[in-house]
Amino acid sequence: MQVLKNGLDGLKDGAEFDLVVIGAGGAGLSAAVFAAIDGAKVLVVERTEFVGGTTAWSAGTTWVPGTHHGSAVNPSDTLADVTTYLNHAVGSQAPAALRDAFLKSGPEAVAKIEAQTPVRFRPYPKHPDYISDLPGSTLNGRALEPVPFDGRLLGELFPLLRPPIPEFTVLGGMMVDRTDINHLLAMTKSWASLKHSVSILWRHLRDRLTHARGTRLVMGNALVGHLLHALSKQGTATLALKTSVDALERDDKGRVVAVRLSSATGKARVLAKRGVVLASGGFNRDPALRAQKLPGVPAEWCPAAPGHTGEALALSRGLGAVEGQGAQSPAFWAPVSLRQRADGSTAVFPHFVMDRAKPGMITVNQAGERFVNESTSYHLFALGMQAAQQAVPAYMVADAKALRQYGMGMVRPGGKGLAPFLADGYLTEGNSLQALADKLGISAEGLAQAVADNNAFARTGVDTQFQRGETAYQQNIGDAAAGGRNPNLGEMSEGPYYAVKLYPGDIGAAQGLQTNEHAQVLNAQGQAIEGLYAVGNDMNSIMGGVYPAPGITIGPGLVFAYLAAQHALAALTALGSNP
Repeated sequence: MQVLKNGLDGLKDGAEFDLVVIGAGGAGLSAAVFAAIDGAKVLVVERTEFVGGTTAWSAGTTWVPGTHHGSAVNPSDTLADVTTYLNHAVGSQAPAALRDAFLKSGPEAVAKIEAQTPVRFRPYPKHPDYISDLPGSTLNGRALEPVPFDGRLLGELFPLLRPPIPEFTVLGGMMVDRTDINHLLAMTKSWASLKHSVSILWRHLRDRLTHARGTRLVMGNALVGHLLHALSKQGTATLALKTSVDALERDDKGRVVAVRLSSATGKARVLAKRGVVLASGGFNRDPALRAQKLPGVPAEWCPAAPGHTGEALALSRGLGAVEGQGAQSPAFWAPVSLRQRADGSTAVFPHFVMDRAKPGMITVNQAGERFVNESTSYHLFALGMQAAQQAVPAYMVADAKALRQYGMGMVRPGGKGLAPFLADGYLTEGNSLQALADKLGISAEGLAQAVADNNAFARTGVDTQFQRGETAYQQNIGDAAAGGRNPNLGEMSEGPYYAVKLYPGDIGAAQGLQTNEHAQVLNAQGQAIEGLYAVGNDMNSIMGGVYPAPGITIGPGLVFAYLAAQHALAALTALGSNP
């Protein structure tokens, strides 16, 4: 693979490629890998200095039902079950034909990339669908995760991989996933946990002698590492960083055949003989589109990567492309907390599963009242914040025991090192509920009642207000080891009490360009714009703005990247073009 680290320096004007991919996130890299292993000459264009997009900052979960991995842990699951589940969860909010194409081709895509590249997945032992009370849902087998990746295999390409969010690492750049965290917390209680912890700690100490951060990659960083490594093995691939797309050009038949690019080191027009794949990450960093689609939600609350400026989407709209309609929401969401870093940048921390659903924690609005099931999915939680009164910001509240046990956002479990978080206001402490409410400026009476109700629910195990902890998904992200009647409920009685402010943060675009089952971009008449494809968050979500399971952005991103590459390479061959 040829790598152009400083823009277009080294790329000739008029250079010819079979496929040009705009964006080097998970979906874009997948499209490039699938095309390259079939012999295509591929150019990947990335406007930032890093590869990976938001995928590199994600958990890397890849929801693809029906794979050989899934059948190994859940042999009774069927695609008919998945179809039933998605029909109930998504319904008419997105075309069923696209879901059918995804389910049909998903196992093929995973099998092909594992058979022909070093990319490897494994199933989660237990990872329920998010709306697990719907027919057709399951507890495991559909969500895959990338196998941890050794970043040293990338050699000089390793610094090009987007680093993880610092707050998701420990010890100056050591990545940890949920498995690692559980072992680290239990290392004094279990020989297996001690062995695992010592292994990853020793690896990290050795890494820091030669690298700026740890090279044992997990979650989304591992997935991007796998994909970049796979692409690097393809001599027909070129990667251009720090490069923007200025125009998409069509021939006299209306087919997209060329791309105009620019960078600090020059400009170039390149030919795309078999097509262009848009994988630029969606609209979330476009100020105008944010104002239109996400009114009242500042970009400062968005934890997505910085490259999603919407430029490629604007160019495609100029060719007649249209956006999908009818979704539950134009974006996917999670509650986030904010903290200023020492360098002046703002850390945006998404609260997925590690705290808010745990016993001993509740979330209240500015009247001190609960307004949502704290153990629902992060997407529904953040939508609930926006729908409720006086819930932006909301306040996640815990007693001292829960803080020690689970941490709160950027505050690690253990209950130590709180001073910096208290000093800058990220964490608020009160010796009593009254004192905490006064510091937060919320109703003390409301907070006291919310805690009293929670404690009563914890004793019975039944939340009569919001039904917290009643589904398999909710119970899975609770803490059964806490010993309560309900793994998501626990009494709050040990002062001092703590709170962290939460805001609704958009974690990715759900509304993108309307496509068909081959990922071809469609115009207002429903006709394909020949030579133009969209995948990832540039493609309108096949989930219709619903978040039915973990990894429902990365999974379809991978599968439709496969379908786009397959169609693009076959289409021109059928027309008589030389390979």
